[in-house]
Amino acid sequence: MYNRTQNDNGTYNTRCLDCFMTIASSVETEEELRGYEDRHICPEKALVELLAREIAIKARTQPLQ
Repeated sequence: MYNRTQNDNGTYNTRCLDCFMTIASSVETEEELRGYEDRHICPEKALVELLAREIAIKARTQPLQ
């Protein structure tokens, strides 16, 4: 999820709402803005996914009690 703002000169900025990183600033079109957002790899989401995989692997490899 992203927060977009429009500058006084008509360009756009976008920020990731998960990691609060500025993804792009002073972008001229919304299409270009979507491209930046699509290419963003959020470190917060990547960490959550990595930890979830690790938990799932551990759950599968633990013996039944």
